[in-house]
Amino acid sequence: MIVAGEASGDLHGGNLVRAMREKEQGLSFYGVGGARMKAAGVDLFADAADMAVVGLTEAVFKLPAVLRVMRHLKASFKKERPDLVILIDYPDFNLLLARAAKRRGIPVLYYISPQVWAWRKSRIATIKKAVDRMAVILPFEEAFYREAGVDVTFVGHPLLDEVRKKYSRQEALNRFGLRDDAITVGILPGSRRSEVSRILPEMLRACGILSEKISPIQFVLPLAGTLDHDFVRNILRQFPVTVNVIRDGIYDVVAVSDAVMVASGTAALEAALLETPMVVVYKVSALSYAIGRRFIRVDHICLPNLIAGKRVVPELVQNEATPERIASEVRELVVRRGKAREMKTQFAEIRAKLGSPGASQRTAEIAFGILK
Repeated sequence: MIVAGEASGDLHGGNLVRAMREKEQGLSFYGVGGARMKAAGVDLFADAADMAVVGLTEAVFKLPAVLRVMRHLKASFKKERPDLVILIDYPDFNLLLARAAKRRGIPVLYYISPQVWAWRKSRIATIKKAVDRMAVILPFEEAFYREAGVDVTFVGHPLLDEVRKKYSRQEALNRFGLRDDAITVGILPGSRRSEVSRILPEMLRACGILSEKISPIQFVLPLAGTLDHDFVRNILRQFPVTVNVIRDGIYDVVAVSDAVMVASGTAALEAALLETPMVVVYKVSALSYAIGRRFIRVDHICLPNLIAGKRVVPELVQNEATPERIASEVRELVVRRGKAREMKTQFAEIRAKLGSPGASQRTAEIAFGILK
């Protein structure tokens, strides 16, 4: 069984399944994931896109569907009797599943750690009891878990194998219909409808402000695979800003951009690996934010800053995520090139901390070590 409840988990899960099948053709997989895991041959019980949530209010709304999937997966322990359960991130769901698997004597490999070092550290007790091996992808996580007595291995970050551009700058500009003589600003509002609904309007208002201050300027939005084009287009129609929506080629879009405004999440780290200056934006419901502030115990929210251990990129969170602040930070990056150059230098140091390519293959070796 392999379970990923988010778009990024689906990507890494699909790569892990392929890495395992390269070593052993006769393996079969079932569980929860998306298009990448399905393409890798996983028999999906549920789609990860239907289970991804941001904030407590959305979690409550989706709870009945999520519980149905949980019951189905737990029942499969008896029916399918999997030899191994592989869990990818998605902690509130997956830690419950890990405990159920452990009760039936089924070994559990957890790939991509819950962020217990940031909040709800009490979960580490559950991990120690229910998880046989941890394969972590952030450099500081290995020591954290080892201190707690968890069997853990730092395998490197899987994005090191994924994030690369296909085209030269000129080829990308031509392919996306962009001008070479204009400032290009990328818009990455997230991969879930709920976060896009909150964040994209603020980003578009910021684009309006930037259009008044910088000329020529152009805006480009690479569409996340989890989002419907009509959903995004309906939001865009409400604002008098021209935005070029690209269906494919997110890495080339980010690489060709002079700066990007990006929702906190995997996309921020992808932009850092492409060495594109950025402004991180994040908004959740007022209730989720109020509760989160009481429990989160880290100084930064975005991965580049967490990995660097300092503020490398600006973070505009909740009430700070105003169109004026977003536009001001972006303008600093595309007008004051020195700030952008310093950010790129820091991004190179972040890449060096993430290990070497081959995370999927190393995690596959750990999985086979459990199966033997």
